[in-house]
Amino acid sequence: MRSPGRPTVARREDRQRFWQAVAQGRSSEDAAAVAGVSPVVGARWFRESGGMSPISMAPLSGRYLSLAEREEIALLKAGRQGVREIARRIGRDPSTISRELRRNAATRGGGLEYRATTAQWHADRRAKRPKTAKLAANDRLREYVQDRLAGTVTAPDGNPMPGPNVRWIGRRHGRRADRRWGKAWSPEQIANRLRVDYPDDASMRISHEAIYQALYVQGRGALRRELTACLRTGRALRVPRARTRGRGKKFITPEILISQRPAEAEDRDAPGHWEGDLILGLGSSAIGTLVERTTRFTMLLHLPRLEGHGQPRINNGPALAGHGAQAVRDAIAASITSLPGQLRRSLTWDQGAEMAQHARLRIDTGLQVFFCDPHSPWQRGTNENTNGLLRQYFPKGTDLSKHSTDDLTAVAATLNSRPRKTLHWKTPGEALDELLCVQSGSTGVASTP
Repeated sequence: MRSPGRPTVARREDRQRFWQAVAQGRSSEDAAAVAGVSPVVGARWFRESGGMSPISMAPLSGRYLSLAEREEIALLKAGRQGVREIARRIGRDPSTISRELRRNAATRGGGLEYRATTAQWHADRRAKRPKTAKLAANDRLREYVQDRLAGTVTAPDGNPMPGPNVRWIGRRHGRRADRRWGKAWSPEQIANRLRVDYPDDASMRISHEAIYQALYVQGRGALRRELTACLRTGRALRVPRARTRGRGKKFITPEILISQRPAEAEDRDAPGHWEGDLILGLGSSAIGTLVERTTRFTMLLHLPRLEGHGQPRINNGPALAGHGAQAVRDAIAASITSLPGQLRRSLTWDQGAEMAQHARLRIDTGLQVFFCDPHSPWQRGTNENTNGLLRQYFPKGTDLSKHSTDDLTAVAATLNSRPRKTLHWKTPGEALDELLCVQSGSTGVASTP
């Protein structure tokens, strides 16, 4: 019996460790290190399977020999132990050992030498039970799915509208680039619509997960990989959910996420807890906003463009648009240090790169900085609402760099003198002044720095 070829570079257990690491959100390179294979091999496994595990993560049943048992068999066989002695030592039936030595021996040299890795490879290859994909076997179902994914867009009068001519390049479309037009139904929409269109035809049924696998997993032979361009994301590879959850900025650690923010900030009982953000305008112009959570008191940060803006940027140079990490840090520090100490408790921001120097800001001002979870603007709801009010003065699509510091001070004073329902029709300035009076025993009116 001739050997069908060279064994693979890794065992089943190695591949299982690789895909378990991927499911935890690790990159292909890091998962390859966990599995004990090279980064190139890990990247190839991920690409060939479309980002989806092609093997079961369930542990091997005890009825089958494991690699450790096969290694023990190989050592005992090399020590010239008999079949019954080997069976006795590893706790298996003699017929199991005899069959293993006969079926899974290495045959490349013409003999029947037993090697554990080769035997494991033979066993894994023999255990495969390839099944024809449902879309490959059912032409009518496949045509239905393909038409809902990539069918031609038509005008109301029925005339086809082909859209841009986009070549498939094997990876996700670039930013601000044309995309292929199609009906672009999601796999979930297709799977559920089949029950409506064919209520009595059981052969016209498929799950959305089976459609995803037919698109992403090579060798299924049902749907062409380029049809992934018709999905909403356009991803050529499927991204594990844990990897998207783990995305974030490198300067953010779990200790400074919003979940670690003091409970008094959530309750709005004590003043001094702020929320911040940038509002952007034409030409990457920006204005910084700071809103106190208890009183809704607002301060605006002037972020003028730096000298040289509009010229070719120097690599690793400062952000000339005026809202880089250093400029934002300096603007926040200048505004926040003008306040009494009891009003400098914490600041909550989104995970924008403009807050990369938050550690230095904390040292300079004593202000604790916390970050929202990725893509969670509702965790800064007070600030988001205030940004909406500010758009009355700074509309989207306008150049915000034309506004001076005096302009921003005037707008902030206008907001702070506007009565709010949530404050029982007090103004933010009055609410802040009342809190300060309670703490200090003096009277006065809060002003906008």
